[in-house]
Amino acid sequence: MTTNGTPQEARAPEEPTAEDLLNAVGPAFGKLRRTSLLEVENPISAKDLSRTLVLGLVLEHTRDSEKEITVGAVAELLGVDPSVASRMVTDNIKAGYLLRAASQQDGRRTVLHLSPEGTELMARFRRHQRAAFEYITADWAERDRLEFARLMLKYVASLGRLKERGQAGG
Repeated sequence: MTTNGTPQEARAPEEPTAEDLLNAVGPAFGKLRRTSLLEVENPISAKDLSRTLVLGLVLEHTRDSEKEITVGAVAELLGVDPSVASRMVTDNIKAGYLLRAASQQDGRRTVLHLSPEGTELMARFRRHQRAAFEYITADWAERDRLEFARLMLKYVASLGRLKERGQAGG
């Protein structure tokens, strides 16, 4: 109703501008981590969820048999103090998810490997992530779900190349 008592025309909501969309990305990323504990099949505990940060790095960086990962590398990759990384690694070792071993490249170094239990936790975590994605996007068109997945993977690949881009530019 207008002030004179006549009905007001319904206005369609305005499409967000490019600026609106780009400004909303940061807060959206913050919400992603908070919602990752979503109750889906075989939920992951908050403690194990934090452990998967370290386990995921070890898994990712040891797929290539030439690569080895140390506590120092975990600290660098997570952007945390070495003492914080050491506590995180020790927690994973005590939980039975990580093993320490002598480096095959330099016997003075200690490297990290997933234990069978760590490998199983990561497999369960990956299933949980997929189930959460499918649950959250259940009312999306299949085309949109796949496009979002493709763009997310492209985004992550670009993240992986940031260091190379920084070296090339500097």
